Amino acid sequence: MKLPTAEPGAPTASDPDQQRLSPPPSPPLLSVRNLRVSFRDEHGHCVPALKGISFDIPAGRTVALVGESGSGKSVTAMAITRLLPAHGCQIDAGSQIVFAGRDLLTASRRELRQLRGADIAMVFQDPMTSLNPVYTVGEQIIETLMLHTKVGRKAAHQRAVALLMEVGLPTPDHKMRSYPHQLSGGQQQRVMIAMAIACEPKLLIADEPTTALDVTIQQQILQLLAGLQQKHGMAVLFISHDLELVGQFADEVVVMHHGSIREHAPVQQIFEAPQDVYTKALLCCRPHLARRPARLPVIKDFLGDAGYSEPPQRQRGYLPDDEVILDVQGLSVEYHSRHGWFGKRHCCNAVQDVSFQLMRGRTLGIVGESGSGKTTLGLTLMRLQAASAGRVLFAGHDLLAMSPRQLCDYKRRIQIVFQNPYASLNPRMSVAQILTEPMLLHGIGRDHAERLQLAGNWLERVGLSHQALGKYPHEFSGGQRQRLAIARCLTMHPDILICDESVSALDVSVQAQVLNLLQDLQDELGLSYLFISHDLAVVKHLSDQVLVMQHGRCVEQGDADTLYAKPQHAYTRQLLAAIPQGWPHGVKPQVA
Repeated sequence: MKLPTAEPGAPTASDPDQQRLSPPPSPPLLSVRNLRVSFRDEHGHCVPALKGISFDIPAGRTVALVGESGSGKSVTAMAITRLLPAHGCQIDAGSQIVFAGRDLLTASRRELRQLRGADIAMVFQDPMTSLNPVYTVGEQIIETLMLHTKVGRKAAHQRAVALLMEVGLPTPDHKMRSYPHQLSGGQQQRVMIAMAIACEPKLLIADEPTTALDVTIQQQILQLLAGLQQKHGMAVLFISHDLELVGQFADEVVVMHHGSIREHAPVQQIFEAPQDVYTKALLCCRPHLARRPARLPVIKDFLGDAGYSEPPQRQRGYLPDDEVILDVQGLSVEYHSRHGWFGKRHCCNAVQDVSFQLMRGRTLGIVGESGSGKTTLGLTLMRLQAASAGRVLFAGHDLLAMSPRQLCDYKRRIQIVFQNPYASLNPRMSVAQILTEPMLLHGIGRDHAERLQLAGNWLERVGLSHQALGKYPHEFSGGQRQRLAIARCLTMHPDILICDESVSALDVSVQAQVLNLLQDLQDELGLSYLFISHDLAVVKHLSDQVLVMQHGRCVEQGDADTLYAKPQHAYTRQLLAAIPQGWPHGVKPQVA
């Protein structure tokens, strides 16, 4: 999607006669002017979320909103669709949101119902919470069509099948009868896109539509959106925290920070000549395939007076004298299922004959698409999933052959950080309870006071304060919750930490902070990491060796630098080709 250029011999803006004859430029499809939104906190104080932002979306073009969590991106999208809560939220009187000549802030409920879904559609970040779990995919698409297009059920069913085919879902007739939980994350997102384009809207708002998806699925979704936009002539508001991702898709980029717009420019300028220091920071915080700094930059490195200079590069790889801490030999895991009471029993090979070695103080990255067996492998090493064959040797002992009583001490020495800190931390327990309970179970600390002191010390080690002990998980951001999950693991003094997609859904700057924390802890404590991720740029930054999995099998394994420079397997090359590269002609911004 390149910016249009003038045809040879076409009249230019410097010709006054042509200026008088040429028609005035057409108004934008959506115009946001001086939008101010504030929320009321528990003490009754108004907290500004948007501080007078203004931007336009021309018809048929893609404008991206980029920024960290809390920058106001999603609030902007919810304000445009008038989905902000009626109580506790205030939009200032001077704000304007004009869509196709109509001010949405003064529109009636009836007008808004006619616009939503028909002229303005939205694809939310998490399709599993956006799709109704008790209705089939087909019923949900048919409902949208019958509500906005006034067609009969038979015609709506035919149109729904055509939509599922258009978004690239195989066997659309079968998918019509499927429930959301029976589809993968990428398939659920395609269903959401099918519902969004069902009435051929003029504006599609995509709020983080590819977050936490595999790189290959991510590319498929972006290509799908670009193709649908070209076919239907839609304008797209694309919301993301990843500048490199929007560089492949957007025409213009709006960079937001703390409710304000820091920079608004064509995508080429954003990548080749960014003007604002915050934009430069977002571009540099993301791990890069071509370099591996000893410490990733974070936003505050750029916003200070001293400026930022890149640290030296870090060398990776196993060394001949490294000690083997974990030796996995021929590990296999099978799942068994049965359809109906008397149905035939089916066997699924989730992990098939996987072998590798992890060295003390080193990192082994495990990559692959969803369903490749990465998470199953990590859970099996923790004995949270039963293995069907193989050996897992830790400190000379086979973990798979141990009784639960024998395994107790070894479970303390291998800990896991799960992908979703919102689900892995008990919302009913305070931080003090979350951190001291594992110590109590494993007999660490003489009494509660000592365990509380140890918990506070670990909080400081992961960048939080003692005051956090009295708080609850909902009072922390996503990055802070992930730090809490890491601190809980560290209270056990582990030798091995299994990180299962532990930074996949974090902003680029928060992601950099957590990756720096993991590296600091490894340097200081000699921890060994099994780093499971679908983000190959992050894996390259942190890993000494990389293991590539596909359909439960290890298809390639080797030194990280060698594997990325000269991949041997076609599947590895496919994964590497799908990594977002940003603007294709972009250069690294000068930030020092």
